[in-house]
Amino acid sequence: MEKNVPIKSCNILGTEVAVTNMGEAVYLLSDGLENYGGDYICVSNVHTTVMAYDNEAYRKIQNQAAMAIPDGKPLSFLSRRRGFREAQRVAGPDLMENLIERSVPAGRSHYFYGSSEHTLQLLLEKLKIRYPGIRIAGMYSPPYRELTEEEDRLATEQIKAAEADYIWVGLGAPKQEKWMYAHKGIFKGVMIGVGAAFDFHAGTVRRAPRWMQEWYLEWLFRLLQDPHRLFKRYLYTNFRFIWLLLTKK
Repeated sequence: MEKNVPIKSCNILGTEVAVTNMGEAVYLLSDGLENYGGDYICVSNVHTTVMAYDNEAYRKIQNQAAMAIPDGKPLSFLSRRRGFREAQRVAGPDLMENLIERSVPAGRSHYFYGSSEHTLQLLLEKLKIRYPGIRIAGMYSPPYRELTEEEDRLATEQIKAAEADYIWVGLGAPKQEKWMYAHKGIFKGVMIGVGAAFDFHAGTVRRAPRWMQEWYLEWLFRLLQDPHRLFKRYLYTNFRFIWLLLTKK
């Protein structure tokens, strides 16, 4: 594979969203994995795009990623409307599933950073059953607060020593993107921020049925599961996203 092939992008409210699809993303991050060592992949949606629009520093983090893939279906829809017919949704949990499946025969390893100890233990058990032969280089559940310099140094050294090919980061946005940006160039493998994917694959949180995903209603399914935490987020970002698209040139 040719090294450093530029990836087309569609600018959506200032974020350069990769014009890609699941097949291409899996190919780039498996067959072309050597091109992404030490770099990071953002999994972008309406929420992260609005945050990036409102915050220049966070927008810089999104745009300096090797890719900001369209996890949110509205982003791929907008890309197609703007002339990129090949643009498709690349959902973080599905990307994780596909790359893990491809990694087993290739002998590639994984590190999981984020979520709770309980979720990580369940994730470990389910991955070993579903993907016999999977190489898990390590797992770490950081405290639900900002790490001290010493804690971060120790965690970083642990991940670095594991020499994993894939470092899956499940801290939620914007924390996971900020963490990956701060650790760019340190690890052998590629960092991929996948939000709630750990919970989905561990079975601690239910994922929306496929038909709701296809009809742009995954946000509603998640809202109904956790209204107290997500109501303000979706009320603000979804309506602000639509407003900005209608009013900004």
